Amino acid sequence: MNENPAIQETLFQFIKSRLAPNISFVHDLSELLGISYDSAYRRIRGQKDLTLEELKQICSHYAISMDEILNYKSDHVAFTTLAIGKSGITFESWLMTLVHEMKRIFECKNREIIYAAKDIPIFNYFEFPEIAAFKFFFWHKVLIPSSAYPENHVRMEVDKAIFENGRKLLACYSRVPVTEIWSEDTIASILRQIDYCLVSGFFANKTDAVKLCDILDTWLDHVQGQAEHGFQFMLGHTPEGVENSFKLYHNEVLVNDNTILVKADGHKTAYLTYNIINQLVTNNSAFCDQIEDSLRNLMQKSTMISGTSAKERYRFFNSQHEKVKVLRQRIERGE
Repeated sequence: MNENPAIQETLFQFIKSRLAPNISFVHDLSELLGISYDSAYRRIRGQKDLTLEELKQICSHYAISMDEILNYKSDHVAFTTLAIGKSGITFESWLMTLVHEMKRIFECKNREIIYAAKDIPIFNYFEFPEIAAFKFFFWHKVLIPSSAYPENHVRMEVDKAIFENGRKLLACYSRVPVTEIWSEDTIASILRQIDYCLVSGFFANKTDAVKLCDILDTWLDHVQGQAEHGFQFMLGHTPEGVENSFKLYHNEVLVNDNTILVKADGHKTAYLTYNIINQLVTNNSAFCDQIEDSLRNLMQKSTMISGTSAKERYRFFNSQHEKVKVLRQRIERGE
């Protein structure tokens, strides 16, 4: 550290930019390293060098890659993981991590989210408790078969605490400038999941499956309304927002995975989805630049269906409603 004190300064500036405003960095650092406030201040000011052990503790605690701080160019990219399952975290912890991150993004002055959605964006599950409950069941029964999930049938209600935290997540997301890129498969994914659970006998009765189809129609109407207004607002609330803060694109090329790029006060973070719900997260600048370039290229090859693009918007959403209609009719016929 003696040879380049700017590295230590850059490290601390990076950490402080990612902390919530109500968190004291000095207190956080002193607690983490087991040192006094004075010692913490001396390290922050660059008057005292960090030891390698302290550097390791800091990088681990704040989920930081030193490659990012050093601007080291290599073919290796460090990721942190948000993984649910036997060797991962609980769904509740996973959700709370997302809530914390979304609050941090919301509190930044300059922020933007670009979301390439292979599936319904996770935030929107919490417009309806029935959709949240279905997804929660599906993940535990199909994706995490080792979990001790007690329910044998799809419930149409979700744990109150989980849903309330999900609503906090949605509330922040709906007030951040967002660009979403949808494909033909975005709504089809959950329709296939409903069909799978129906065939597998996970619905206590088919009326619950029909109700989910009805809710999806309502949700599609809501998203269409947001696209028309050009801003997001929560269902049932008066449409209020910043014009052109919600951009929706339709891409006819298959979007491979749910990919999210976040830009917040000059810092970029990429979220890559794997195994349906788990995420790899990195702040590596070179990698995030590549993701942003790829997403913006995808946008250029897509059709904007928000704002004044009424004809294309009607065509797209009518086609999505038709997919829901086909599944509903199959359920009602008992196929």
